[in-house]
Amino acid sequence: MTQEIQKRFSDFNLNPALLKAIERKGFEHPMPVQTAVLEDESVMDNDVIVQAKTGSGKTLAFALPLLNQIDAREKMPQIIVLSPTRELAQQTAREFAWLGADLGVRVATLVGGLDMERQIRALRDGASVVVGTPGRILDHLRRGTLKTADIKSVVLDEGDHMLDMGFHDEMEAILEAMVHVERTWLFSATMPPEVLSLTKQYLNAPKKISLVSDITSHSEITQKAYIIPSRRRFEGLTNVLIWENPSKSLIFCGTRAETQDIADKLCDIGFRATAIHGDMSQRERNNALSALRGGRVSILVATDVAARGLDIDAVSHVLQYGLPQNLEAFVHRSGRTGRAGHEGSNLILLTAREARQFKGMIMHSGSKLKLEWIPAPDASEIEGQARIRFENNILEHALESNEFESWAMELLKREEAPTLVSGLLAKAYGDQPSGYSIRDDVQFEMDREKGRRDSGAPRGDKAPGRKERFQRPDMTGGVAVQFAQGRDDGWEVGPLLGALCRNIGIGREDVGNIKLRDTSATVELSPRGAALLDARKERLERDGLTVSSVKPSTGGERRGSYRSDSKPPRRDGGFRRDRDRERDGDRAGRRRFSK
Repeated sequence: MTQEIQKRFSDFNLNPALLKAIERKGFEHPMPVQTAVLEDESVMDNDVIVQAKTGSGKTLAFALPLLNQIDAREKMPQIIVLSPTRELAQQTAREFAWLGADLGVRVATLVGGLDMERQIRALRDGASVVVGTPGRILDHLRRGTLKTADIKSVVLDEGDHMLDMGFHDEMEAILEAMVHVERTWLFSATMPPEVLSLTKQYLNAPKKISLVSDITSHSEITQKAYIIPSRRRFEGLTNVLIWENPSKSLIFCGTRAETQDIADKLCDIGFRATAIHGDMSQRERNNALSALRGGRVSILVATDVAARGLDIDAVSHVLQYGLPQNLEAFVHRSGRTGRAGHEGSNLILLTAREARQFKGMIMHSGSKLKLEWIPAPDASEIEGQARIRFENNILEHALESNEFESWAMELLKREEAPTLVSGLLAKAYGDQPSGYSIRDDVQFEMDREKGRRDSGAPRGDKAPGRKERFQRPDMTGGVAVQFAQGRDDGWEVGPLLGALCRNIGIGREDVGNIKLRDTSATVELSPRGAALLDARKERLERDGLTVSSVKPSTGGERRGSYRSDSKPPRRDGGFRRDRDRERDGDRAGRRRFSK
């Protein structure tokens, strides 16, 4: 064992009241990120950047040293923590509350969707710690209900998520208002350019503590990539779920419509699933979470935005359904399992073509991420394993009680014993979800991708077939389809392309030039895609895409020259509308107080 694992909280110079609170919780050994911060006594004199994965115990990593030096007799805010979501802010506030209870520390939680007057009273009653979302905290600053004169410590928790959700302006306004702050600490799982830019502007020569190796090589997480057929994606997901048999799982999808559609389909075939997305009210979201925590459902289907900041314990499996926007999104998703030292499985489900793209994403990032690449299990494999699992479950129950043993022996002696056992199996086993025969589809697509790769450009320093990847057949005879949705509706090129292929039933080779604008999108389809379009418009509408016009294609541009007539692609992964719905704070209030 390493020295870090051997360390105890009592080894650090912590206030006895804090040690007492930790002991009551049953904590003895600090987690690596907590050790890294606590053993560096200079952190209180510096700005700090800590890079560590979600679920690594970072809340205690900043709460302990900050509370260790707080003056609880001072009834004005001294510590402020910014969180990307209401749920994470509430979770962090609870951590500060139990940890600082014996010190007499009061905590105010400032988030949207909750009573403003109650928050104002909490501040007036002498809260020394303030935790909240950027929108609501900025609202209190502009109202004058949050005083900053005594705030010495600012923590930006999950800074990359806050920027992903569009809080850049709010974060800047809050940081500029902290004129007496002595230390600013940033905790982030990843360090994209936006985060680095913010740190250069507002952090002064920050110390860096990195546990980045935890991000790409989780020793406690099993990493697998399943290859599923492009035209039978849901069947592939079903087979993986039956095969893996997760006790509690989180499935990530690209769009809100897709989360609800998948949750409904899973329920239809016997799984216990529910969705969580930006169109749901806070009450509906809370009910979905309660159902998962209480065991009424075992599968939560979510978008990235809806899942951020959720406090979900003991998630055994994360399933990433389709190609993530980037490797950072993949990392964040995987951090939902294997938390607090528990084992977990991170599974990504990709078509053969998406698998090639994802391997390129890993290679070009320089990541050391290692995955086991395997075809999704077929119905025949699933049936064999499911039967073994069922038999073991029956044996376990039988060993717990011998109440029916004599009856069983009597039945087995009868001539119709096989018929009786068959009837029992039909009644007990018949409602189990069954798998789909997809092996031939998967193998065909894997062989096709291998053939394309093998016939590509000569291998050298560049990836094989790089130029050929962006070539397409002639679009002459096809159509140019205009959709009434664009960037402002949350679409990006990747999710748009995936939605077209999935709903129309075509491959990427049937899609030509994509022109993405703020309020519309124009996509070139091959003659085959044009022939299928009319019959599949309803599917597209269910996924949030409305056809506004169809014109003959000029067939002029090669696929891969995707264009945007306004802004460059955003890092929010095409979830802008989700983000806008879920940002906390009173929009009208912000406009009113910014005049």
